[in-house]
Amino acid sequence: MTLASATSRPAGHTPRPGGDRRPLDHGAWFLVLPALIPILVLSVGPLLYGIALAFTDSQSGRTAPTRWIGGLNFQDLLHDTLFWDSFRIGLLWAVGVTVPQFLLALGLALLLHQELRFRWLARALAIVPWAMPEVVVGIIWRLVYNPDAGVLNETLRDVGLGDGRDWLSGLGTALPAVIVVGVWAGMPQTTVALLAGLQNTPRELHEAAVMDGAGAWRRFLTVTWPALRPVALAITALNLIWNFNSFALVYVLTNGGPGGRTRLPMLFAYEEAFRYGQFGYAAAMGCVMVAAVAVILAIRLAARLGGGEDA
Repeated sequence: MTLASATSRPAGHTPRPGGDRRPLDHGAWFLVLPALIPILVLSVGPLLYGIALAFTDSQSGRTAPTRWIGGLNFQDLLHDTLFWDSFRIGLLWAVGVTVPQFLLALGLALLLHQELRFRWLARALAIVPWAMPEVVVGIIWRLVYNPDAGVLNETLRDVGLGDGRDWLSGLGTALPAVIVVGVWAGMPQTTVALLAGLQNTPRELHEAAVMDGAGAWRRFLTVTWPALRPVALAITALNLIWNFNSFALVYVLTNGGPGGRTRLPMLFAYEEAFRYGQFGYAAAMGCVMVAAVAVILAIRLAARLGGGEDA
């Protein structure tokens, strides 16, 4: 047998670019398992268990066995005005934090992208809030908002703008005050993501725009934003999901008060499960929140597929 006949291919066979793709070697699964097992055990497993729990009457302290009740928890949840109020507050919180968070982070990223003196120090200081645990951030801002000796009220008194107020206990100020903290705490990660996107923008495009006489705003619209758009859309979607599922920060600041004005859906489910012992009902709330997050991800995926890979 000649070399040509040994290496010849069947008639009509057209090799694909890059050669034939071989099936995944079974040995490669052993390399994937160390990362796959924690995901299955710590994420997928609890999620499936929570979904199953939502269809039961599971409660704390019960001596009777847990019974399968079908969709009864979801029927009760459909008429639970307190939960839907918390859901509305959660949406207000998520949008109210995500939008200014992105705008401020974009401005800060554009500033830190410039050739400034001590830019390295400014970049390091910009990510300090990101390095702090949410519980610590909440405690610090509780001190800032303290009605008697807080920095905010003391400043207002010094400049003659009144005697201050209890920001976290006022019905009209609690949610805006908490939103300010959420923006401050989450802005660094958005800034880092946008700054990375700016650094990947080819400098030649900016130079060409300058030679064409484009101003700063024109260069942003025609050069910077098209290159930054995929990163901006991705980090905004992630921030929206993260903020909607927030718990620790608001729990430390207000514990859902006053009068439920800052009771996010996650806080509501937490209270139902660990204060009132309604595990099945709380799991149904969790399923609704998972569905809401899935809708956000589906919208993001549809936009990406509809607009191409750069969307």
